[in-house]
Amino acid sequence: MSRFVIITTSSDFEQRVRRAVADGLHGSVQRLPESAINSAPHDIMHHDPAEPPEVILLGPGVSTDEALKLATVLDLQFPEVSVILASDSTPDLVLSAMRSGIRDIISPDSDVPALRIMLERACLSSAGRRRGLSVQVNPEQETGRIIAVMSPKGGVGKTTVATNLAIGLGKVAPMGVVIVDLDVQFGDVASALSLDPEHTLVDAVTGAAAHDAMVLKAFLTVHSGGVYALCSPTNPNEADLVTAEHVSHLIAQLATEFKYVVVDTAPGLGELALATLEQATDAVWVVGMDIPSIKGLRNSLGVLEELGLVPQGRHVVLNFANRHAGLNVQDIEATIRIPVDVVIPLSPAIPFATNKGVPLLQDGPRSSATKNLRKLVERFDPDRGSQIRKKLHRRVVVS
Repeated sequence: MSRFVIITTSSDFEQRVRRAVADGLHGSVQRLPESAINSAPHDIMHHDPAEPPEVILLGPGVSTDEALKLATVLDLQFPEVSVILASDSTPDLVLSAMRSGIRDIISPDSDVPALRIMLERACLSSAGRRRGLSVQVNPEQETGRIIAVMSPKGGVGKTTVATNLAIGLGKVAPMGVVIVDLDVQFGDVASALSLDPEHTLVDAVTGAAAHDAMVLKAFLTVHSGGVYALCSPTNPNEADLVTAEHVSHLIAQLATEFKYVVVDTAPGLGELALATLEQATDAVWVVGMDIPSIKGLRNSLGVLEELGLVPQGRHVVLNFANRHAGLNVQDIEATIRIPVDVVIPLSPAIPFATNKGVPLLQDGPRSSATKNLRKLVERFDPDRGSQIRKKLHRRVVVS
């Protein structure tokens, strides 16, 4: 039985659609309120599980922009459904509708016979796509490398390291990298990459994207460096909407779509950071050249060892290295009891790049900081990092 869902503010249009369906088409018509245009497609499709819709009509009376957004996600998540837009047609609208996956545009003033022909054509199209679709699940599908960028305290340049790592890996695997900002209250990935995201982490874990990895990809922000980004909420009050369960599911989704998933966590060992470490293949620990940061890293590693949450790939990055700080690398290694893998020297180029919103590895000057950031990227490059990885964790310095 065909089933039709209509979202409109026009009772007259609804009545004409009902008469068109009654005039030779099988199935029922269900009208949803205008507010449903902002609902998740999953909610619209499963409003009546006994009779899933085959045709969804949008308008008149609904926002065209919202209709196009909904159609885009419906086309990704439910490609067998025919989405029809009732609107006055213009060349620009036709092009936008085509890109959004809308199957047909009809005038809001169409009479009953015209509506019946259009609905019949939409039903046939839906049936054809439904027959042609076959979902193939590969249980042995390889997943991407999940890199958690961590720090025991703030102010050590963790986001700078994370964004440069993502941009550097973007040159290794173009469009195969996504960076996720899990500092849900005060994340800086968007500003560090000079992005103005339309969607944020909250949209990705609470909307339609949570049900389909392909839909999730449409919610990401594309960066000119050849990577995707999922930025933190713009409003710190939304932080409570993101849970550890959300994060676990999100990272698993992204790992099926991307070769590298770089996760910039909030400082410390919050529940979101622990949820990330449960799936992480690697952890990049960023530590500053100060006693509180170094002791914080030693204590954090001790806690994670007890919890069994230290990933096999462990990389320690000493940031803001300065020989005038009163400490040296050997002092730090003796305290944290593991070797420092990458040393990034204090450099004026780093704050300049941060303020500009362009990471050093994207368009930065030649400097020792740039060179050593590339060394960090090489640790994850399968072509250049194999010899480096063989040497990981062979030396333990005990104080």
